[in-house]
Amino acid sequence: MNLVSLSGNLLYTAFIVYLIATLFFGGAIRSKKVERNNGKNKFATFGISLAIVGFVAQAGYFVTRWIAAGHVPVSNLFEFMTFFSLMLVGAFILLYFMYRLSSLGVFTLPIALLLIAYASMFPRDISPLIPALQSHWLYIHVTTTALGQAILAVSFAAGLIYLIKEVDQTKKGKRTFWLEVVLYSLVTTLAFVIITSSFRIADYEATFSWVDKHGEKAEAVYHLPALVGPNEHELVTGGKLSPLVEVPALINAAKLNTCIWSIIGGLILYVVLRLVLRRRLGEALKPLVRNANSELVDEISYRSVAIGFPIFTLGALIFAMIWAQIAWTRFWGWDPKEVWALITWLFYAAFLHLRLSKGWHGEKSAWLAVIGFAIIMFNLIAVNLILAGLHSYA
Repeated sequence: MNLVSLSGNLLYTAFIVYLIATLFFGGAIRSKKVERNNGKNKFATFGISLAIVGFVAQAGYFVTRWIAAGHVPVSNLFEFMTFFSLMLVGAFILLYFMYRLSSLGVFTLPIALLLIAYASMFPRDISPLIPALQSHWLYIHVTTTALGQAILAVSFAAGLIYLIKEVDQTKKGKRTFWLEVVLYSLVTTLAFVIITSSFRIADYEATFSWVDKHGEKAEAVYHLPALVGPNEHELVTGGKLSPLVEVPALINAAKLNTCIWSIIGGLILYVVLRLVLRRRLGEALKPLVRNANSELVDEISYRSVAIGFPIFTLGALIFAMIWAQIAWTRFWGWDPKEVWALITWLFYAAFLHLRLSKGWHGEKSAWLAVIGFAIIMFNLIAVNLILAGLHSYA
């Protein structure tokens, strides 16, 4: 077995182990024991043990892929998102031993699972680094950014637990509506995996010739039926769906098409879940957080931001600016990725300001944690996939 196959098997093993660990954490909650600091639960012990095993397996994937590639595997969307999930699980394990909250595992590990599944829908081949990425700053900038975002993602999981527990599901209103929107976004990610996997099994492929923003002919390959087409396109593959709409050259039409399919699939899957459960998703998840200590969850959410924010500042701003100055002779250029990194930084700076100066605790703080993660994922997915820029390596 070569290193590439071994790394893939280790990642698959980690995925399965995380899934089983989630079930054990769910069992810890269903045992009806109130969770406290330093509280012990047999299911929770098995759950955290499995999470550690999965983390070791995924770390093994990272190391073996690094050796096989000859460079740190964070150079494309598949590699970055799998590393992001690795850092997320590592942050969860650390915080679990600090707070012993089983419901944190029930919500954090599924996010890691979705990240791995989502990443697996993108090309997984190992390719040489393009000249722009052949720098030690790639390791420093990208890995530090991923670690900071992963710790901030734990804040999101804690905030989501708080909202599911505290939002009154017996009353319709803005709070229940926006909580459902958040849960729908997670369902959309799952729908993306299902749709992409289905068309991949069907071996769907449509090729378009089009004109890029420099006025040159280019080729785009679609692996989902085209709802939107590239600028001045021409369908090369016969017998495939013609696009309904044409988009400007600035936008990556193939990836926008994927996002649209994900949104549509998410709506369908969400409606199916609502029909099966016969209630809102937030209400269906409420039993999983019934025994969670709200004050403890709020503290975890805040501490995650307090730790993750300075790390994110180093990776996404300071190290990024140093590398930009070296590579492009300017530390700032208003590239879409740079702009959204700044927006993310400003938001979490405001989060800490409101928390420390204005006393925003509890539900207000939880909503901020959820919004912050939404900004991170928009930067990671929408900006990376749709807007063409210097950071479009996916």
